[in-house]
Amino acid sequence: MILVTGGAGFIGTHACVELMQAGYEVVVVDNLVNSHEKSLDRVAMITGKRPLFFKVDVCDEKALNQVFDQCDIEGVIHFAGLKAVGESVQKPLEYYQNNLDADFVLCKVMKAHGVKNLVFSSSATVYSGDNEMPLNESSKTGNCTNPYGWTKYMGEQIFKGLCVADPELSIVLLRYFNPVGAHESGLIGEDPQGIPNNLMPYVSQVAIGKRDHLTVFGDDYDTPDGTGVRDYIHVVDLAKAHVLAVRYAAEHKGCEIFNIGTGNGSSVLDMVHAFEKASGKKVPYVVGPRRAGDLATVYAGTEKARKELGFVAQYDLERMCADSWRWQSMNPNGFEN
Repeated sequence: MILVTGGAGFIGTHACVELMQAGYEVVVVDNLVNSHEKSLDRVAMITGKRPLFFKVDVCDEKALNQVFDQCDIEGVIHFAGLKAVGESVQKPLEYYQNNLDADFVLCKVMKAHGVKNLVFSSSATVYSGDNEMPLNESSKTGNCTNPYGWTKYMGEQIFKGLCVADPELSIVLLRYFNPVGAHESGLIGEDPQGIPNNLMPYVSQVAIGKRDHLTVFGDDYDTPDGTGVRDYIHVVDLAKAHVLAVRYAAEHKGCEIFNIGTGNGSSVLDMVHAFEKASGKKVPYVVGPRRAGDLATVYAGTEKARKELGFVAQYDLERMCADSWRWQSMNPNGFEN
């Protein structure tokens, strides 16, 4: 069995689908603070089986121990955590406490039950802002621009230290770039609570009429159209990378890091135009000032993931937008429909 913490969330549900379709038994723990249990019913509609679900906060050591007592867990994918970059600046203490406590408690409970394999949901936000592009796994980390990034950076330090202390451990750190898109069925996708923090769901909500316009933060960067360039990766590609990481962890000891991106950058306006094409809707936008801490261009070096994990992203920006629009138009109010 694979335990998926935060498995009712955006990336978690897609990972559950890919794991189950690859033949794994899946157990989900999620406190549903930023997700919906209905999403797991949708996973069942896609795969024909509902993951075993426990409404448990990973920070609750007693409750998490009980899950491990009841289930024969061989490995863990750890998604659970608060994840909004902007909110982390407003609520730093909440982010440090929640995200790091989740790491500490999970590691203690895994140790108590002899579980040695872990895949950790890390982030490209751990990289320093002064690197050359593309970002490779050996690029400089630290100097994070927000508490969310620091929690991922500190999480990585914890897991690296554990692998030094226990050579039997196998931990894979996946540094995501910008996950977007949705399952092709339109049954699961990103359902942000309140105002979206990320570009794709915001664009989706403008296209469907929930929001008047998009604000583009800066159009004077040194990029082809002046807007920020990022490496967007389809969430299904990202989920498939987790299946490969679970297999890798089962066969390799120690701690290994992989970037998970496409290796290509798309600008904000590339995204807007691709979404307009996919949806047939106009996406009005206004240009605002740059945001503090934003870089002009960020994209992944993907060679290591290709060579060692066998991972290559399959889906392009057009497909990401088409799948996002299908999810948004089928579920205008997310899982609350």
